[in-house]
Amino acid sequence: MTSELKGKTIVVIGATGQVAQPLATKLSEHNTVIGAARFRDASRRSSLEEAGVRCVEIDLATGDVGNLPSEPDLVLNFAVAKSNDWTNDLDAGVGGTLAIMEQVQGAGALLHCSSTAVYKPMGHHVFAEDAPLGDNHGVWEFLRTYSTAKIAAEAAARYGSTRFNLPTTIARLSVPYGDGGGWPAVHLEMLRNGSAIPVHTRSPSTYHPLHDEDIFAVVPGLLGAAVVGGTTVNWGGKDAVSIEEWCSYLGELTGLEVAFAPTDQTIDSVQVDLTKLHSLVGESQVGWKDGFRRMVEARRPELLKG
Repeated sequence: MTSELKGKTIVVIGATGQVAQPLATKLSEHNTVIGAARFRDASRRSSLEEAGVRCVEIDLATGDVGNLPSEPDLVLNFAVAKSNDWTNDLDAGVGGTLAIMEQVQGAGALLHCSSTAVYKPMGHHVFAEDAPLGDNHGVWEFLRTYSTAKIAAEAAARYGSTRFNLPTTIARLSVPYGDGGGWPAVHLEMLRNGSAIPVHTRSPSTYHPLHDEDIFAVVPGLLGAAVVGGTTVNWGGKDAVSIEEWCSYLGELTGLEVAFAPTDQTIDSVQVDLTKLHSLVGESQVGWKDGFRRMVEARRPELLKG
């Protein structure tokens, strides 16, 4: 659990994000947490500060990270650039990652959060960490830079780990979700609005949803697995679950009608091999159905049947 991390100085990059904000808040219970972001949303900054997180402004696209400490105990990099501008997003992903690593090179370990979006679309292939990489998200015009920028940032993290002698873990995250939202929560809102859910024509569209509670629980283990040169590992819930399955279950929980819209213009299935993850940190503990029910209870309790 995150309670294993006590009395540490921990830098959380991208602290206003869906995954990083609750993680920074949780870690601040027993640690000194420095949350770094651009802080375009003042309410998110206020929420973090109220939880005891010290907020500092950075800009990864320009490499402006001088407000970060040089020798924190641990660094969690959850930053992501999704402006859809190639120059900005590659500069932030590559240059920004290296700027962070140079600034905090005295840290004990760094966790670099990547994505299973780095894998080349291959239908129902189960991807191990050495599988081919490719442009998974380019089919979504609004995320055309995402996969490529993530691949490039991984390369930067590996180089930076060696260049600055900084033990690093690169964790390719599948589908995070929880009380704060996530892709399944977007689908819940689509069902509520009567919208059909896009799924790939090569059904089922399978991923590994991972609840916030399990994200919190394994961060210490992922940091413990960090080595100079980088440890790369798939990161997801133990259950391989399709969009079709989880939306149908959301329909059962709420009584909302569920309709799907098969298309080639959506991302393909990305099922991953979690053998390495489980050997390092064990299996996730929150079953996906329990986690989804909890998500609905937190976000849309009025929709739950009974």
